[in-house]
Amino acid sequence: MDIIRHGKTHPPRGCRGDGSAVGDASEAEALTAIVVAEEEARRAAQAAAEAGELLPDDLLPGVGGVPMPFRDGLRAGGAAMVLALLLVAVIETLDQVALQVLAPDIQRTLDVSKTTLQALTALGGVVLVVATLPFAWLADRYRRTRILAGATSIWVLFMLVSAAVASGFQMGLARAGAGFGASARIPITPSLIADQYPIGVRARMFALENLGRPLGLFVGPFFVGAVAGWAGGLEGWRWAMVAAALPALAIVVALFVLREPARGRNEQEAVLGRLLDSSAEPPVRLSAASARLKKVKTFRYLVVGIGLLGFALVSVPVRLSFLFDETYDFSAYKRGWVLSLTFLPALVLIPIAGRYGDRLFRRDPRWAVRLFGWLVLAYGVLLTVGTQLDAVEPLIVLVAAANACQLAAFTQVGPTISAVVPYRMRAQAFALIGFYIFLLGGFFGGLIVAAVAEEYGERTALAVVVPPAALLGGLMVLNGARFMKRDISLVVEELLDEQAEQQRIAADPEHVPVLQVHNLDTSYGPVQILFDINLELQRGEVLALLGTNGAGKSTLLRCISGLVLPDRGVVRMNGRTITLIDPELRVAMGMIQVPGGEGVFPNQTVAENLEVWSWLIEDPARRAERIDAILEMFPVLRERHASRAASLSGGQQQILAISKAVMLEPELLLIDELSLGLAPLVVQELLEVVEGLKRAGMSMILVEQSVNVALALADRAVFMERGRIRFEGPAQDLLARDDLLRAVFLSGEGA
Repeated sequence: MDIIRHGKTHPPRGCRGDGSAVGDASEAEALTAIVVAEEEARRAAQAAAEAGELLPDDLLPGVGGVPMPFRDGLRAGGAAMVLALLLVAVIETLDQVALQVLAPDIQRTLDVSKTTLQALTALGGVVLVVATLPFAWLADRYRRTRILAGATSIWVLFMLVSAAVASGFQMGLARAGAGFGASARIPITPSLIADQYPIGVRARMFALENLGRPLGLFVGPFFVGAVAGWAGGLEGWRWAMVAAALPALAIVVALFVLREPARGRNEQEAVLGRLLDSSAEPPVRLSAASARLKKVKTFRYLVVGIGLLGFALVSVPVRLSFLFDETYDFSAYKRGWVLSLTFLPALVLIPIAGRYGDRLFRRDPRWAVRLFGWLVLAYGVLLTVGTQLDAVEPLIVLVAAANACQLAAFTQVGPTISAVVPYRMRAQAFALIGFYIFLLGGFFGGLIVAAVAEEYGERTALAVVVPPAALLGGLMVLNGARFMKRDISLVVEELLDEQAEQQRIAADPEHVPVLQVHNLDTSYGPVQILFDINLELQRGEVLALLGTNGAGKSTLLRCISGLVLPDRGVVRMNGRTITLIDPELRVAMGMIQVPGGEGVFPNQTVAENLEVWSWLIEDPARRAERIDAILEMFPVLRERHASRAASLSGGQQQILAISKAVMLEPELLLIDELSLGLAPLVVQELLEVVEGLKRAGMSMILVEQSVNVALALADRAVFMERGRIRFEGPAQDLLARDDLLRAVFLSGEGA
């Protein structure tokens, strides 16, 4: 309906004369454009920050400075460790070689199809991958050299069992056992090298250990083929398996007597000049390590790229063996020495890649990662072209060049992970690399390639899997290289912060804060929520967290209690680092959180709520005492003892939630949204409860929307806005900050 003004008819606001909308549409478009522009700016700023450099090069271990001669590095760490680990790689590679070279003979002896044999052999890879995780857990807690020796003994046993199997089922079990024994090398060997040898020669030491695989692949096919040919007959492969296993027994003895290096020794000496006392720090659990490693962007890109590459790495050698058998009619002996020739160039290129990798890392660590990516791309091109040739001679030459590139590329994986992953979770990081290669790439890739080969032939199968695996894997790693310096900086920051805290405790052991949060960044997916948060809580102090909706208050509380893992930064309780400790362990240490609006089980009675929560108290007598004390402290709960929690008022539910936490006698109490949505009389009752806890000396952090409530309870206040701390100081001083209080009141939260 039109509006009449001064005798004239005007269209309604936002409409043309014909009644169509104008103003509202244009305003909506303008607002949309602003929102889109702000989001693009936010993403660009976050991407720049993620790829940026937190610390100068002279503070990054291994970057800059003068090169370290190989002889000096070998003298510093000793030759025994790297030689023993190299020999472990050689003997365990013989396992893979025996199956690849002897696959046609094993297939005919056991009377199984090629696809079935591929699945049986891949089963060992699956067990190998799964077993790396518990071995990584053990490696972060116990002596790694002894664990590796024991696992190698298991491998020897099941190699001997493999030589005696009479059916495909038995072969599957034997392969599973051998895979279990071989799995310890994946997380343990690289973590030992990283701790044993200085950073300046780390890539060369990894290259030296990496020579074990091409040595095994070069000598192995000739060796097992020769033994099978000497034994003669269809079942000569059994003697080859026995001959591959027996030399490992001498290596087992050597591993038992090797000295264990200190974890994180080289980084600590390079950054701090000394070793830190890490005896009080609890080991990182696998669940927490996996979540934290996802935040390390270099590692995330590297592990996904290697997983994609695994589709080619594991299946290609077996397919080549079948190709030589079916297309060129090579015997087991001939297949053996031909395949051995394809790994000969790697013995030359691997040391070169190790030396060049150390040089690149010293100049710019990002280029060391890029070296991996470019070598992987070269591997894909050379292998694809070579396997499609009919003439066998150029085929062998190009496959040999491809193998050299692939094996040389992996000399950079160990140094990269050692640089960007905190030393307490290195073994678990290397275990995840194995998981992605062998499970995602090896098992599933192997089955896919075998199925294609059965239907269309070996050359078609290789053409289907190699190009996309190498291209996508190489590009993924190249894309992740840009985060390298920042990820190294984060590791250095943690070491410096740990050193500063140890010095602080030594200087004033009586005044260690009950809680410390340093340099905390946190994201939900691609969206960063918290930015460089720093705060401390003294014993017996009450701290109020204030701010508008979406400021990050609850997220910060969840980071402190372990419900969310940060991208960066440290959380400590009583001087102990708990950043990666699971929430239940923080509860055992005396930290309890009361979640906002979710602190009770609504379908249970008050008595049942208290009883369930009391199970965290191990002593039954003490449990009963604490329940009685809570009912004495909060009479309303005794009155509603048999009532369902859902039938309580909002204030009574909040009292029940707090009482459950107080029952455990926490050292640190975190309360999220104490007064939100409650009537003033109820809030007053809660204030009396919290004031009583404060008088008892309990340390508390309160996330509050109400400035009045916060000022009535808190000794200090922290005001947050858009994930950053804008104010920190005595609670009463906040009253002088009109600019901050106005933001709260104008958003309707400051009542």
